[in-house]
Amino acid sequence: MHFLLSYLYEFRHQKLRMFLTIMAVSWGMANIALMLSVGEGLYQMMSRGMTGMGEGIVVMWPNQTSMTHNGFGPGKPVRVTEQDIHEGEKLPLVKAISAEYSGWSVQMKTADKNISKQVRGVYPCYGVMRNLIPERGGRFLNTLDEERRRRVIFIGNEIRNTLFGEESNPVGKTIWVNGSPFTVIGVMEKKFQTSMYSGSDAQASFIPASTFRTLFNRTYVNIVLLAPESKENSKDAQEAFRSLIAARHRFHPDDKELFHNWDTFETQEMQDKIFRGLQLFLGIIGGLTLLIAGLGVANIMYVTVKERTREIGIKMAVGAHPLLIIMQFLLEALFTVSIGGALGVAMSMGLMALFDLVPLPETFINVMGRPEPVFSGLIALVCVTILNFVGLMAGIFPARRASLVDPVDALRYE
Repeated sequence: MHFLLSYLYEFRHQKLRMFLTIMAVSWGMANIALMLSVGEGLYQMMSRGMTGMGEGIVVMWPNQTSMTHNGFGPGKPVRVTEQDIHEGEKLPLVKAISAEYSGWSVQMKTADKNISKQVRGVYPCYGVMRNLIPERGGRFLNTLDEERRRRVIFIGNEIRNTLFGEESNPVGKTIWVNGSPFTVIGVMEKKFQTSMYSGSDAQASFIPASTFRTLFNRTYVNIVLLAPESKENSKDAQEAFRSLIAARHRFHPDDKELFHNWDTFETQEMQDKIFRGLQLFLGIIGGLTLLIAGLGVANIMYVTVKERTREIGIKMAVGAHPLLIIMQFLLEALFTVSIGGALGVAMSMGLMALFDLVPLPETFINVMGRPEPVFSGLIALVCVTILNFVGLMAGIFPARRASLVDPVDALRYE
C-alpha cells in the first residue's frame, strides 16, 4: 500500500515525465507485438500454402540410369509400370503410393463451353495425399471407380468456374473429355497453394488411373507419389522404392539417379527455418525499440533516486533494510513498465483490427487469401518475458544506488 501511494505521489508531481516514459514503453511493446504477430501471420500463411500441395509426401520423377549394368550403358530411361506401383504398396515403410499420369492440353467441353486443360489419372489415395478436399455434395475418386474404369471426373474449382459458373454445383453433370463423356463427381474446395509441380490443382482435373490408361493408351507412369510412414523414415522409404525398381528392371543396385525426388519434409523444414528466422529478426527490431524505452525508465529512476535522497535517508535512519529500498524502487520501475506494456499490447491489438479494414486487390485475396497478423499465446509469453527483463534492468541499478545512500549524508541533503 505504501509503495502504491509513493508511486501515485511521484506520478502526480512528475506528470509529463512519467507520461512520456509510459508512452515510450507502450510504443516499444506495440512494436514488438506487431512485429512478432506479422511474422507469425506470414509464417502461417506460407505454411498453409505449402500444405496446399500435400503434407508428408515425396514426389518422384522417373529419370534415366547413370551406371553401366547388364550390358546397358548409362542413359537408359526408367519406365515405371502399374505393376511396379502395386509392388511398392507392399513395402513396409510406405504408408500410401499412387501413380500419376499426366495429359496436357486435353479438350474439355460442355454444351456451350470448350477449354483445353490438364487431366491427371490417379489412384483414390491421391486425394488425401494431395489435400484435394471436395466441396459439399461431391466426392473424390474411390476404389470402385478405379476397378471398373468408370468415366468419372473430379475437377478443380477454377475449371468449374469456367465451364459451369462460380456459383453452380456441377455434380452429376457431363463433361466431354477428348470426345468421351465423363460424369462430374466432385469439385475441389478452394485452397491456397504456393507449392506445385504440374500447375495449380485448381486448374486440373482428375480421373481414375485405369480409365486414363484406356482413354489415352498409356503404359508408363509419369510421376510416382509416395507417402512414407513418418518423417524419420522418409529417406529409407524412398531408397526402398528405388531399390525395388532397380531390381525389377535390372538396373545397377547402387544407381542413385533413377528418380528425381522432391521431399516435402525437407521443404517444410527449410521453410520453417527461414520464416522463424525472419520472425526472430522482426522481434529483435521490436525488442530494440522496447530496450530504448527501458533506458528512459532507468533514467527516470535515477532522477527519482536523486530527488528522494532525503526520504531514503529517513527510512534507513529508522531501521529500513537496504533490501526494502531496492524492492521499492524495483517495483516502481516494474509498475511503470507494466502499465506501458499493457497499453502497448492494447495498441497493437487495435492496429491489427484496423488492418482488416485496409482494402486489398480482389485478385490478391482470391489467390493468396487475406494475410492477417496472429497474436498467439507464445507471442504473449515472449512479450511478457522481454517486458519483465526490461523492467528489471531499468530498475535494478537505480534501486541499488538508492540502497547505498549514506543515511547521515542523506539527512543533510537539500
